[in-house]
Amino acid sequence: MKIGPFNILGTLGTGAHSTILKIRRDSDPKTYALKVVQIDDPEEDLKYKAQVEHEWEVLQSLDHPNILKGYTLEVIKDWFFRVKKLHLLLDYVPGQPLDNAKGLNIPRTVEVFQKVAAAMVHMHRRGVFHADLKPNNIMLAPGGVLKVIDFGLAHIKGTEKGRVQGTPEFIAPETVKQKVVNERTDIFNFGATMYRMFTWKVPPTVIGNPETGGLLDVKLWQNQLKPARELKPALPENLANLIHSCMSFLPGGRPERFGEILNELEQIREALPYGPEDTLENMDAV
Repeated sequence: MKIGPFNILGTLGTGAHSTILKIRRDSDPKTYALKVVQIDDPEEDLKYKAQVEHEWEVLQSLDHPNILKGYTLEVIKDWFFRVKKLHLLLDYVPGQPLDNAKGLNIPRTVEVFQKVAAAMVHMHRRGVFHADLKPNNIMLAPGGVLKVIDFGLAHIKGTEKGRVQGTPEFIAPETVKQKVVNERTDIFNFGATMYRMFTWKVPPTVIGNPETGGLLDVKLWQNQLKPARELKPALPENLANLIHSCMSFLPGGRPERFGEILNELEQIREALPYGPEDTLENMDAV
């Protein structure tokens, strides 16, 4: 089956107004992912068109081995020049979301977050905030290939924000309270993602009673947040401290930049006892 120059190999996922297909182009043998966004009603579906155009704008500004690459955005119109579909051509990552990855011991998980932190350094230098970093938005494939994906909620620095959204267990307090998206809100998301992957427990949400601004009381949230080393005693103390500093309820308690986090993760990794079998590159499957 084909869509224009694309040979459809299978379906990778579906949403309310989009389908992600595994495809090959007639022009080359490489496998890609094609996000197809259907526009049935130009008035009702205008926001879906705007979302995919925004995602394409973000992807065009990024070029990093640990960030999903976007190649082209094609707008399909009918005879009356009405937009009917959009085709966003993306990297195909033959792996699993991080939440489903198996065989991730402490050294491998530290290596995962070194790669994610490197991607975030690149992103922030280009004025892009991911705004929805979580395990399901990090893909891991055999051979140590890792990609940060899903830039649908990403914010470009200096542009007007639309509706601020996020995932309850990973969203930063100031994003809930003040609709803030910046370096430190991404760092909170990153810390909550580390907490999840090192402890295999979901962190407590900061979202509370809408009558108090939708934000949980800081003391109540801290009481609900079990220390990472209590859940996983094998965690090195400096790694547990990094996780909790990234998850500081108050932004000022977090590292200021991802470069600091990357440096600390490199030092933690160097101090860990591990062999060649403990690297992502030598994982046979995920």
